[in-house]
This record gives sequence, C-alpha cells and structure tokens, in this order.
Amino acid sequence: MPSDPSSDMLAIHGGPRALGRERFKWPPPDDGVRAALLSAWDDGSWGRYHAEHTGRLEEQLARMHDVELASLCCSGTFAVELALRGLGIGAGDEVILAGYDFAGNFRAIEAVGAVPVLVDVVADGWLLDVDQLEQAASEATLAVIVSHLHGGLADMSRIMKLARRLGLAVVEDACQAPGASVGGRVAGSWGDVGVLSFGGSKLLTAGRGGAIVTRAADVHQRAKIFCQRGNHAFPLSELQAAVLLPQLALLLERNQRRREAIARLLEQTAGLPGLRPQSDGAADAAPSYYKMAWRYVPEELGGHSIEQFVVAARAEGLPLDTGFRGFVRRGAKRCRKLGDLPHTRRAAEGTVLLHHPILLEADETIDALARGMAKVARAFAAVDRPDSTNQETP
Repeated sequence: MPSDPSSDMLAIHGGPRALGRERFKWPPPDDGVRAALLSAWDDGSWGRYHAEHTGRLEEQLARMHDVELASLCCSGTFAVELALRGLGIGAGDEVILAGYDFAGNFRAIEAVGAVPVLVDVVADGWLLDVDQLEQAASEATLAVIVSHLHGGLADMSRIMKLARRLGLAVVEDACQAPGASVGGRVAGSWGDVGVLSFGGSKLLTAGRGGAIVTRAADVHQRAKIFCQRGNHAFPLSELQAAVLLPQLALLLERNQRRREAIARLLEQTAGLPGLRPQSDGAADAAPSYYKMAWRYVPEELGGHSIEQFVVAARAEGLPLDTGFRGFVRRGAKRCRKLGDLPHTRRAAEGTVLLHHPILLEADETIDALARGMAKVARAFAAVDRPDSTNQETP
C-alpha cells in the first residue's frame, strides 16, 4: 500500500488522524425502523403484552433458520441459559466450552448448575478446537456450546457428526453471526438449539433481546415452561420486535456489504507486520462480521504491547479494541480444563478486534481505515524496543 510521507506521524504525536473525526454510530439511520416505531405508536402495540410483532418475528426467524420453532427472550446471554435449560442440562452435568469465549456463556453454564469443561481454541484463530471434543467428554458431559466468533465460522458439519457419536447436544451460539452461512446453511440452524442476540451493538439490534431457534418440540416446551411465571418473565417486547422486523429484511444485503468491505480491507492490509487476520474457519463460509479479528504479534511491532497499539489506533480514529479475557485463569472449583489451553491464552492476550459499524461505510472510508492500520503497524515495526524515543512511535 503506498504511503504519504507527510502523514506518517502518528496522531498521538500530533500527526493527522487517518479517519478524521468520524464517529461510526450504531444503529444507523433507518427509515424502516422509524416507520415501525411510528406504526407501533399509532396502533398502540408498543404498550401491549401481546400483539402481532413478536409472533411475526418468531415466524420469520424460524423460516430464516429452516426450523419449526423460535422463542424470543430478554437477551442473548439469557438465551444461552434458556437453551441449556431447554436441553435439560442441570446440576452435576458438564458442558464443553472454548476457553476463549464470551464471559456470559461460562456463567450460563453455571446458572443451570452445570460445570464448564474448557477446551482450547484452534492455533490460528478463535474457534473451538474440534479435535479436543472427544478427549474432553466424560460420562457427565451432556452438551457443548459452539460459538461463531470474530468473523470465523465453526465447522458445524464436523462438529455435529462428532457430537452425535459422543451423545452431546449442541448449542450453536450465532450471536455474532446472524444471517451468516456455513456449509450451505444459516449459522444457528445446525445445532440442537441456535442462539441469537439483539443487544445494542449487535447486527440486529433492539437495545436488548435474544432468541433461541430449534427443531425440537421438547426443547421448546421446556424453555417455554421455565419462562412462564404467570406471564413471560423474560420477554422481548412488542416494540423491540417491531424495530427488529425491518432490520431482518435488510440483514442479508448488509452482510454482503460487510463481506465486501472486509475483503477490500484485507487485500489492502495483507502482509502488515504484527497482524494476523482471522480466516473464515469452515469451508463454504459466508461470515456476517460483527467483529473482525487479528492476532497481535508484538515481536514484529517493536515489542510494544497490544494496549499501546490500540491506544495509537484509536487516536487515528480506527474502531479497534482488544478481545475477550477468556477463561484461562478460572480455578478448578469452577471448571474442568483440558490441558493448559495455550492457544486460548494467546488469544486472550493478543487479539485486536474491528467493530462492525464502519463496514457499511463507503469504500473511501474502508481505504482510509486500511491506511490507518498500516500507518500504526509500520510505525510500531520501525523501532526495536518499547522505550524508543523515535517520534513516530508511542
């Protein structure tokens, strides 16, 4: 990528910002959402326990995932717990989980009284290492939570075949991958239960909310019974459902734009020192890119910490941040671990994430993002040690 020497000074040292002062807000302006809000106001459905919007949303989610049943709830985090309860997971059972994952998934296992069993992620990414499933399973292990993370999609065909042989139920966490496809099927439709999130930062957002999708009537019924406390105790509101419907109609179109933006970004940043991008993971994958991940390699970037890199990147206006903390430090009283989880540790200590709102911007903005990433990476790589006095580095 060509570089303009006059703009090489990092913004934290007084140089020009790579992305000016743009703020990439989410959710974006959406005429369909505005119309849905006004319609819910006009017909009064915004204040009702039950109206048409939640039913329509459940129907459309079930159709999208080619399943018979969908249930809405208050959050994606709770949806994971609800999926486990629907599967009958409880006290004394074990549930396999990647050592690098969203903290709420670990706690959802604990919430039903079960014990998390941690396995490592793959060496070159952020997805559960399928090769470790058989070794991790014991007589007490009844399920596995498989998360599609950071632009990567798990190999669900292989996972489902192995899970069936081992007698494990599969909770497929598609909270970061709504509308993505893997192996020719929509993410979330492979598992015994699929999980979705409609949180404030998600690709489909209602501020809060979640859903489970399943083909199993018994799973659906257990989940429904758990939520009933005279009424639905963990609901998604009619108003939330109303604003999700027009977003769902645009999801595949927006996902395609995000894929195009990532392809453009990766082409322009290929070979940058210190940043190894996430691959799609499974074959025949079409990600939706709630996040895009890079592994941070400090040895190629002057020994500077990932925190220093992110500070410099954000000063340039780049929407980058660090990844999850992972569960490596969780004690034996809370979980069982398969080995030392070395790839999990590396992921927890060295993941750079790009947040999705910028991916719907014009090509010129994606190009500026690429230039900004190159600017910071090359400045860091130009020095030999973190305490360098070079004006071009932190």
